Amino acid sequence: MASAAMDYAKMPGHWLLASLGKTVLRPGGLEMTRKMLEQLNIQEHDTVVEFAPGLGVTARIALQHNPKYYAVEQDAFAAAKVQKLLNSDRHQVINGTAEETGLDSGIASIVYGEAMLTMQSPVQKDRIISEAKRILSIGGRYAIHEMSLKPDDIDLETRGEIRKDLVDAIKVNALPLTVPEWKALLESHGFEVEFVATTPMHLLRPKRLVEDEGVLGVLKIAKNVLTNPPARARVLKMRSTFSKHSAYLQGVCIVARRVK
Repeated sequence: MASAAMDYAKMPGHWLLASLGKTVLRPGGLEMTRKMLEQLNIQEHDTVVEFAPGLGVTARIALQHNPKYYAVEQDAFAAAKVQKLLNSDRHQVINGTAEETGLDSGIASIVYGEAMLTMQSPVQKDRIISEAKRILSIGGRYAIHEMSLKPDDIDLETRGEIRKDLVDAIKVNALPLTVPEWKALLESHGFEVEFVATTPMHLLRPKRLVEDEGVLGVLKIAKNVLTNPPARARVLKMRSTFSKHSAYLQGVCIVARRVK
C-alpha cells in the first residue's frame, strides 16, 4: 500500500501505519479485541453489525462463527478489503457511516466498533451510539474498544495537552474519555454496562507489535519504516507522543446491553 505519492506528513495515523504493513490498529491491541469478542460470544444465530471494520482483522475472527454480518465502512479502500473476506449471502458490506447505517431498526443482536468513537466530536459520539441503539434489538449488546484517559480525575490542563499532542501526531481529531465518562455516555443512551477491561496503550511498543503482528509482520513493518524517511518521521513522532503520555493513556473495552 505504501507509495511515493502518499503525503505522509498529513496522512491520518492509522492509515499511515496500515500503509507500512500494520494490520492491528486498535489501542488495546489484538488481545483486547479478543477479550471483546469473547464477551460478545458471537453465534451463528446472531446478526452482527461492525462499525468501521478497517482492514478487517476483527471481522475475520467474528466471521469464523458464521453470523449474519454487516460491515458499515465509509472508506472505499477498507470496504474493498473487508469485502474480500465475505463468502456468504449472509455477509454484506455497506458503504456508509456509523451515524446513519441505513439498516432497519432492531435488526441486530450485536453491534461493535473499535478505535472510532475516540476520533469523533461529542455530538458525533452521541449520534453513533444512538444509531447503535436504534439498530439493536432490546437485550442486544453494544461493544466498544477505544482509547481512554486515566486517572479518572485527570485535570483539564493535562487532558488538553494530551489532546493537542495526539491531534498533532496522528492528524485526526482525538477526544478520548476516562472510563467513567465512557460508561456514563453509554448509560445516557439506555445501555447497561456489563463488562469493562483496560490495558496499557502500547500500540507501537516492541512487545505489543510482536503480539499483534507476529515476528514476520514486525520485520516487514520495520523494513518499510527504515526505507521510507517521511513515514519513519511520522511513526517516531507518534511513538514519542504515546510514550510521553503513557501514564495517562490506555485502551478500554466496554460491553453494554440495550435495556430500553
